[in-house]
Amino acid sequence: MSDTQEDLGFLSSARYGKDLVRVARVVRTPAADGKPAKQEVVEYVVRALLEGDFAESYDAADNTRIVATDSIKNTTYIMAKVSPHVMTPELFALHLGTHFVTKYSHIQKAHIDIQSLRWSRIDVQDIGAHPHSFVRDGDEKRVVSVVVDGTSTDDITAIVKSGVKDLLVLKTAGSSFTNFLRDEFTTLPEVDDRIFSTSITCDYTVTLPPNIPLTIDNLNKIGAEVQFEKLASTARTTTLEVFATHDSASVQATLYRAAQTILSRASSIKEVFYSLPNKHYMPVNLKPFNLENGKGREGLVEVFEPVASPSGLIQATITRK
Repeated sequence: MSDTQEDLGFLSSARYGKDLVRVARVVRTPAADGKPAKQEVVEYVVRALLEGDFAESYDAADNTRIVATDSIKNTTYIMAKVSPHVMTPELFALHLGTHFVTKYSHIQKAHIDIQSLRWSRIDVQDIGAHPHSFVRDGDEKRVVSVVVDGTSTDDITAIVKSGVKDLLVLKTAGSSFTNFLRDEFTTLPEVDDRIFSTSITCDYTVTLPPNIPLTIDNLNKIGAEVQFEKLASTARTTTLEVFATHDSASVQATLYRAAQTILSRASSIKEVFYSLPNKHYMPVNLKPFNLENGKGREGLVEVFEPVASPSGLIQATITRK
């Protein structure tokens, strides 16, 4: 578009920032009072996007109000060093987002998304959990999505969503799929026992305490009230427990049971979202080799072919009444 061309539209929404900012933080606690030295580690992938009064950077090519994306990246690194909340991703995201909307008056919203990689302590014989050695515990990630709204500087608010993604699970029994709608497009046979495998994405929305104003100075109080680490443990443990023990009539039924159980165990969670793609395992036909593989019933099949695509995808949000 030339500088003299007439505008045919208006800027209705915009946000920008830095994506894929990788940062790791080590917190070292020295030995004291008979307790051994201990170290903690977190590794985050951060996306920080800003909304605000940036219209002139789009329609007038005026950059004077743009906070450079490189500065957003540097702010993330600096906060990883100075924030007392860096070890809890929800509080770190709240700190980072609140910083942006309070430091820059023309920034109205900060969208902070964090993926936390799962590092676990290595168990060592005669020692137990090693104080400073860790193992990457699969592809599972803890995820946090925070939107800090500073439109009213006297009343900053935030929406906090947390959860897990890429939590790969499988069970070889206790799952069926029968009595589903059948018509001229249906070829799928009914099965009373099957492999159930999925890569779990679970997000839950947290109710922040209404009696504690959202400020950087109040983050300790908010953290103590909400107990983000306990919520994360409850959601993950409950998800795995229900998956393992529920006699599943469908993915939908298991999803609903898991979400209802989370709501019953955590009063500060107001809704739960699951996305459960089917990881299909297809019985292999071994008859050409004069071998039985299940005798016609999937529950007795022993050899399967994992199939990546296409896959079923079941999603739902369960909201507290």
